[in-house]
Amino acid sequence: MYQVWKQLVCDANKTLKELQLVKWTSGNVSYRDKESNNVIIKPSGVHFDVLKPEDMVVLDLDGNVVEGRLKPSVDTASHLFVYRRRDDIHSIVHTHSPYATSFAIRGLGIPSYTTTAANMFKEGVPCSDYAAIGEDEVGKQIINHIGDVPAVLLRNHGVFTVGKDIESALKAAVLLEETAEYAHYATLHEPDLAPLSRDIVLQCYGFYKTSYGQSEKTNNTI
Repeated sequence: MYQVWKQLVCDANKTLKELQLVKWTSGNVSYRDKESNNVIIKPSGVHFDVLKPEDMVVLDLDGNVVEGRLKPSVDTASHLFVYRRRDDIHSIVHTHSPYATSFAIRGLGIPSYTTTAANMFKEGVPCSDYAAIGEDEVGKQIINHIGDVPAVLLRNHGVFTVGKDIESALKAAVLLEETAEYAHYATLHEPDLAPLSRDIVLQCYGFYKTSYGQSEKTNNTI
């Protein structure tokens, strides 16, 4: 029943390493099936290179294992907490991408300095308070800080991005790291660099949402 989603979640997890958003076994991608409401997530501590679709773990929203022989990710409780409270979110990506995490270590959000950032993150990506890993507390921090943008930095830890599907959440993770890298270099030269004005942000965000990419009829994603 879940074979297609297991394959997609497995592939998405491998993509994290290919894009250098994670190292070793850290980081994960999950997906919430729209029909069953069950969640497919990466197993804990398994190297990305050897992941197979059958290794993915399927759970209900209460954390009960539906399918899978391996222990699910230590971040599972956080993912489930978010899914239980946001019906619009169907995929969550967690990374420790270096530039974005460098802001999280300092407890800093990332303002939108570029039009690309404004397109995706409006006025910027917020940073949460500290939370212990492996508990609901991380999920609470995500819900409390993410608002209506698809990304949040977790203080002293890393990155969580969300989306209506796997590709949307992955795209947010990639563009967040790009945004963080550019912000890092720009603020090295000008620490007090001003972000884009709210008028420009709204103009960029509105244009991006209404004009970028193909129409839904083409079945392409932006």
